[in-house]
Amino acid sequence: MPTTPATAANSAQNGSAGADAPEILLELVDESGNTIGTAEKLSAHQPPGQLHRAFSVFLFDETGRLLLQQRALGKYHSPGVWSNTCCGHPYPDEGPFAAAARRTHEELGVSPTLLAEAGTVRYNHPDPASGLVEQEFNHLFVGLVQSSLRPDPEEVGDTAFVTPQELAEQHAKDPFSAWFMTVLDAARPAIRELTGDAAGW
Repeated sequence: MPTTPATAANSAQNGSAGADAPEILLELVDESGNTIGTAEKLSAHQPPGQLHRAFSVFLFDETGRLLLQQRALGKYHSPGVWSNTCCGHPYPDEGPFAAAARRTHEELGVSPTLLAEAGTVRYNHPDPASGLVEQEFNHLFVGLVQSSLRPDPEEVGDTAFVTPQELAEQHAKDPFSAWFMTVLDAARPAIRELTGDAAGW
């Protein structure tokens, strides 16, 4: 993946636990999404949470199935739960689109064939399991994946391509991230435009 000034200055972002992990800064924003400062990643998620910039990616195969990922068990936040294709935080001064493409490649080993903006959503989701809080201004992206996945096991526990019906069945029995349905519902108009009516989203 190409580097930018932001990625070069922050070369080791991941969500895995570890005392030796470098400090990761997030971009704090106001309710309109304007940058107002930075905060260390974990502190930004401590209750009641600090509103920060984030992104969520939804990638689909050529038949309109959504790529889900199960977050690795080593993640300090929401380990082992299922969620959308990729989600994370831009570095300070890194654009959300660049961050979404970067993290998709870092986590899943693929570059989307197509990646398009799908709006934003603001939410406040406490995570009961960890006690952390997601206060996020989230930039949504939808796209296509047409190459084989090469997941990073430190980031991704498992992956699955699902139809809407398969997602409903899996969502009823497996744990999902606290933010998953919020970002999915916000992205649905763009998802329908990308996948067409026949896919059923």
